[in-house]
Amino acid sequence: MTPNRLFRHFLATTALLVSGCSVCWAGKEALVQQINSWGLPGWLVTMIIAMLPIFELRGAIPVAYQLLGIPIVPAVAFSVVGNLIPVVPILLFLGPVSGWLRKVPLFDRFFEWLFSRTRSRSDLVKKYEMVGLMLFVAVPLPVTGAWTGAVAAFLFGIKFWPALLFIGLGVLIAAGIVTALVLMGIWGAIIAGTVLSALAVSAAWGSFRKRKHV
Repeated sequence: MTPNRLFRHFLATTALLVSGCSVCWAGKEALVQQINSWGLPGWLVTMIIAMLPIFELRGAIPVAYQLLGIPIVPAVAFSVVGNLIPVVPILLFLGPVSGWLRKVPLFDRFFEWLFSRTRSRSDLVKKYEMVGLMLFVAVPLPVTGAWTGAVAAFLFGIKFWPALLFIGLGVLIAAGIVTALVLMGIWGAIIAGTVLSALAVSAAWGSFRKRKHV
């Protein structure tokens, strides 16, 4: 992962955590009213958010706990279940569906982009296979998670049940990390930002030293 990409991930994750952990921002009431206007129960809203790529449980847990007022245990439970729902069809059907759709040039370009992007960000999975898959899913960054992990499992030929098991373990670890940060409030966002900043600086320094010795 390049320093620039890692820095962008840091900014995105910090923004997500700050928005999730800061419960007193001016637009909170309006956002809650908008969600309530959907007429859906809070647990279902939580699961839907957790099912969405990019958001997943790292977005669902803060919304459920801090905006919808769902107690933390059911908020985490609904988020985990919702996050895992898309994994099964991706693991089972991505191969045949992508093979069929790639006969159309537009879809072929899309899947070529998707698969190339996933491979370039899945070094852990390539190197450590199932354990790497778990760690890849466990880190709650915008470009990791159950969706990307399921695609990576397909690309690297990990069988369905092991892939589902280790993605599930990764989701549980991610849920623990996000829950701890959410319960810490703004300090959780600060800690996440500090850790990711350190990673970005470390990656940038490593890249600089590598170029220096070329």
